[in-house]
Amino acid sequence: MSDFLTQFGEDLKKNVPGFIAVSVAEIASGMSYYSQSAVADFDPELASAYNLEVVKAKMNAIKALKLDGQVIDNIMITLSSQIHIIDVSDNQEYFIYLAVDSTKANLGMTKSILNKYKKEIVAKL
Repeated sequence: MSDFLTQFGEDLKKNVPGFIAVSVAEIASGMSYYSQSAVADFDPELASAYNLEVVKAKMNAIKALKLDGQVIDNIMITLSSQIHIIDVSDNQEYFIYLAVDSTKANLGMTKSILNKYKKEIVAKL
């Protein structure tokens, strides 16, 4: 598992323009399985813990609105100079939290890479 996640992190760092940080976490427990940051004072595990609350709130909203069969694919939060992507696994058990510099990011490439790994995370975690 750790080889897979290490490769995942290195792939993101190398291939995602504007990469700032990434974390992979379990939704039920909040446990972070992997994190990496290219910025010394950016803590992806802390960011992931806060964004877990965003994911849970949206899951609760889906239930409250009786949107049966609907699941979260991803949540994108746009800040003035960063984009934060919360990409939820198909089984709704894990999420990838990724922060990128909005002036350098290529969202199409980034989402393509995340989708590739999102499928693998379910099989390997």
